[in-house]
Amino acid sequence: MAPTGRAALFAALGTIPVGFLEPSWTGILAVNSPLALAMMCDYALAAPVRSLRFTRSGDTNVRLGDEADVNLAITNPTNRPLRAQLRDAWPPSSWTTVGEATASRHDIDVPPHERRRITTRLRPTRRGDHQAQRVTVRSYGPLGLLYRQGGHTVPWTLRVLPAFHSRKHLPSKLSRLRELDGRTSVLTRGEGTEFDSLRDYVPGDDTRSIDWRATARQSTVAVRTWRPERDRHILLVLDTGRTSAGRLGDAPRLDASMDAALLMAALASKAGDRVNLLAYDRRIRALVQGRASGELLPALVNALAPLEPALIETDARGLTSTVLRTTPRRSLIVLLTSLDAAPIEEGLLPVLGRLTKRHAVIVASVSDPQIQRMAKSRGNTEAVYEAAAAAQAQAERRRTAELLSRRGVTVVDATPGELAPALADAYLALKSSGRL
Repeated sequence: MAPTGRAALFAALGTIPVGFLEPSWTGILAVNSPLALAMMCDYALAAPVRSLRFTRSGDTNVRLGDEADVNLAITNPTNRPLRAQLRDAWPPSSWTTVGEATASRHDIDVPPHERRRITTRLRPTRRGDHQAQRVTVRSYGPLGLLYRQGGHTVPWTLRVLPAFHSRKHLPSKLSRLRELDGRTSVLTRGEGTEFDSLRDYVPGDDTRSIDWRATARQSTVAVRTWRPERDRHILLVLDTGRTSAGRLGDAPRLDASMDAALLMAALASKAGDRVNLLAYDRRIRALVQGRASGELLPALVNALAPLEPALIETDARGLTSTVLRTTPRRSLIVLLTSLDAAPIEEGLLPVLGRLTKRHAVIVASVSDPQIQRMAKSRGNTEAVYEAAAAAQAQAERRRTAELLSRRGVTVVDATPGELAPALADAYLALKSSGRL
């Protein structure tokens, strides 16, 4: 129970005539006693908060950057009308910085033995599971002099999925895939290593593709056509260790790696390949295996949504052992990690041979666009020093990439916006050359 601003205003106004007409305790009591009686009656007529019942419904997942509506139904089982202000509290990251004050607060009016529904619109700014917090209700009487206040715990979980910004590149990559697969008319013969069909020879065809046995059985020269391999195994490995926590703009490196992994998975599943995912630092954080093409992306985004970087050094030996145990047959291993010299040279390089001996390996890393901007800066002494530091950092990354390339690893190093399409291009290049 607490007085409202209206009660304080009436009390203050009552002191004015007392000060002029009867400046004594008797005058104060004469004015404030009716006010106190009115406040007690107002409190008695306010609907009790503890008797209210709440149920939730609405969205259970939403993509990062989109809006979600969560409904809250308020049932008033009492004989008194409910006039109240309600606050539906959620974590601060459930709204933008200016949206929480208006989105979480509602004015409600529920007659006796009836139910009303309100909608809280969320716009999360972070991935993961957002848990509904306390529902606070402030119930007023008809005069608005006193209010009852109480809280209820009404559980609800909203899972915020990765944004998948790189899906805009998927149509162009699928078009390139169809060209490789021979389903689109192109000027050059489709490449690949799996035999597809025979067709008549046309001038310009590679004579090495002529099938002499088929030619001997018919009156025209026949050539073999090929298609990229299908039903290959791909394992996407996300390094969730310390280096994935570095922020690039408003998001950690891990988010850019997730975006690239999702585009790669969508493209590979359309190509007929089998895609699995492993997230690891010193233990398995997420594992998705054996999903059909139609179930793959929903399974991946649900597995990636709650992932957060762990502030520990990644165990490269444990990661390698887990990859070999998870993927016993030859596969394409796509490791999304950092190209920082120390973790690569001290952690990955000593055990890399175990992976390249059995699998094809791509190492994909997201670079900091701020370093690129610093490398181009000029104009004053500070800018020149920044450019020199950026050039040194870039040279170190190139040296680390060369160390990996000399061991048979395909290296993809790009900024957050370019990593996903660059990784997809590397996959298509391997597929077209028959190296999967």
